[in-house]
Amino acid sequence: MTLRHMLGSAMVLTLFALVGTTLVAITYEGTREQIIENERLALLRNIEELVPPARYDNDPVADTVQVHSPQQLGTSDPVVVYRARREGVPIAAMFAAEAPNGYAGPIRLLIAVNTDGTLAGVRILSHKETPGLGDRIEVERSDWVHGFVGRSLGNPPIERWGVKKDGGVFDQFTGATITPRIVVEAVRKALEYFAAYRDTLLAPPKEESSDG
Repeated sequence: MTLRHMLGSAMVLTLFALVGTTLVAITYEGTREQIIENERLALLRNIEELVPPARYDNDPVADTVQVHSPQQLGTSDPVVVYRARREGVPIAAMFAAEAPNGYAGPIRLLIAVNTDGTLAGVRILSHKETPGLGDRIEVERSDWVHGFVGRSLGNPPIERWGVKKDGGVFDQFTGATITPRIVVEAVRKALEYFAAYRDTLLAPPKEESSDG
């Protein structure tokens, strides 16, 4: 192949790359707002499953506070906490938490805590756990996650906040102990953080603080 042919081929490849990149950018810009809206609606659906809309009259997706406490929450990323209120009175706080050390990667979950410290429920937002094993944390795959409803730091006692294999009260999955263990730990940490910073987390938006 002559130098002229090589240069011509390189120019063609460069042109194709530029065209492809441009098309991807145009497609992304054209769908970005829709993607953001779809994510907001998906989050709202999960919130409504845990805290029924009849319990609050504000927009929890807009009423948020960010907290950053790697040691207490187990993740180096800021955690968004959504707040539900009725006539200005706090009803629940929902942690968009992350368990970074899942078996196959981070597990993102929504943990809803009532103002009395009891759990309104837990939902898995995303994960990469093994299909048929670790994915049983999904509400669509099993009822395991419903076992958190009504639990608190005193129910069970803190030393029993673990899977049965570790002396706790929560079931593990056959062949996939790590996944439920990590989820239970993340939920417990959220409850402990809520207990320690309840007033800050539930403060009106103008008074919110992310110290902790």
